Amino acid sequence: QELRSRSFWQGVLAEAVATLIFVGVVLGASAAPRPLAPALAGGLVAGALACTLGAPQANPALTLALLCTRKLGALRGAARLLAQCAGAVLASTAARLALPDDASLITRVSVAGTAGQALAWETFATFQLALAAFATADRAAPQGGLALGSAVAAGALAAGPFSGGSMNPARSLGPAIVTGIWDDHWVSRRHPRVSPRYPDVGMG
Repeated sequence: QELRSRSFWQGVLAEAVATLIFVGVVLGASAAPRPLAPALAGGLVAGALACTLGAPQANPALTLALLCTRKLGALRGAARLLAQCAGAVLASTAARLALPDDASLITRVSVAGTAGQALAWETFATFQLALAAFATADRAAPQGGLALGSAVAAGALAAGPFSGGSMNPARSLGPAIVTGIWDDHWVSRRHPRVSPRYPDVGMG
């Protein structure tokens, strides 16, 4: 009966569209030579999507957190996870066709640190993002969007030099599927010839 609900499919569509837009914006910004571009683009688009599409998660990590805390049903959660991954793959496919270098699409573990350090920073950044998302769930759109966007940008800037600051499994999964590069995917990607680079942010 839930599958016949209009609100069910509206939520699924919102997740797919929001993830498509978010990942597309971040991937486009990641090709820029300016180190702050991905973090700022991710923060701005996260805030805008929170205000316009009714605060979609657009992030499997947050959807799983809602499932674990029983704030989201299993069927809705599974459908939204699939929609998020589909949106990320579509955005990554378009970005690969538009951008000249596959390397700019992939999240990386920096050569300056270890995979363990990258995991610690990625966990911390995702935790503060989830905390902001839960705390602003009942806030009005402008305030909630500002807080969420700020958390995305702050997490990307903090974890970016170590792990790429993805904070979003869909943002990392989409490019990995499209490019076939899975090195250190459990954190992000290690590139042996790349120095600490730009944040590759992921929305909450």
